[in-house]
Amino acid sequence: MRVLVAGGAGFIGSHVCDALIDAGHDVICLDNLSTGRPENIEPLTDHPRFAFLEGDVIEPPNLEVDLVLHLASPASPVHYRANPLETMLANSLGTLKLLRLATANRAGFLFASTSEVYGDPLEHPQRECYWGNVNQTGERACYDESKRFGETLTLEFARRGLNAAIVRIFNTYGPRMQRRDGRVVPEFLEAALDRRPFPVQGDGLQTRSFCYVSDLVAGILKVAFSSGPSRRIYNLGNPEEVTMLELGGRIAETLGVEPRYEFLPAAADDPARRCPDITRISQALGWQPRTPLAQGLVYTATYFQSLREVARA
Repeated sequence: MRVLVAGGAGFIGSHVCDALIDAGHDVICLDNLSTGRPENIEPLTDHPRFAFLEGDVIEPPNLEVDLVLHLASPASPVHYRANPLETMLANSLGTLKLLRLATANRAGFLFASTSEVYGDPLEHPQRECYWGNVNQTGERACYDESKRFGETLTLEFARRGLNAAIVRIFNTYGPRMQRRDGRVVPEFLEAALDRRPFPVQGDGLQTRSFCYVSDLVAGILKVAFSSGPSRRIYNLGNPEEVTMLELGGRIAETLGVEPRYEFLPAAADDPARRCPDITRISQALGWQPRTPLAQGLVYTATYFQSLREVARA
């Protein structure tokens, strides 16, 4: 199968490209490298079934493909707040252009949405049928609302016959995360390696659930290649819920340091609790995350340590 991975040089997208190549597919990676990095796909650049196109999803090339995976959007608060217009265009106009490309090719389509569509949820854990509690004019709205709009676009094309699906991605971590992209796992790992206190926004009692990247990619591909009904929306994440203080303690234990915290002002519209209900995808497709947080943190810490060794060299 010939697969277009938009955003394929990013953290998650590059792992998706790896998995597709390993499964025997031909992969076209489209990325404007605004947040994606060439080194993420460097191991694939000479592979005969891999091609990289530097470009933007708002003006995608005319390609013949069997499947379109849309993962092209800044995803960390640091990046989408610095580039709000680009973020909104990637998830709105970019989604429209890729949907039209999939339609022209009679290809499958998958839109990578986010748990941010639930906002600061009043339902816990969050099910796919929950409409969310989103501040549409807040600092996170450029990301939250454009993802919600991208979902609406995708479902409109699905109602017209396109074989389309949506995955709502919860907090994901692992190798190829950027060291200072504002997300909590790299922030805490960098602090631990520097022997600094962990920077905690608010009281640290807010919760998240962390899914290791290989587990997430397996879920994405399960949905992308499923033969189930169109217009299906799936949560993808690990339902193990931890507070930020608990996460700090686990990272400190992983790296053998004392957990110390620096408490900062709470972030605007920061959800108090975030945890996926994954019943739908577990029952429909048999997907479950398999990597325990302790093990995933070891893998991720090893990667971050290797980045420092390369920088020193």
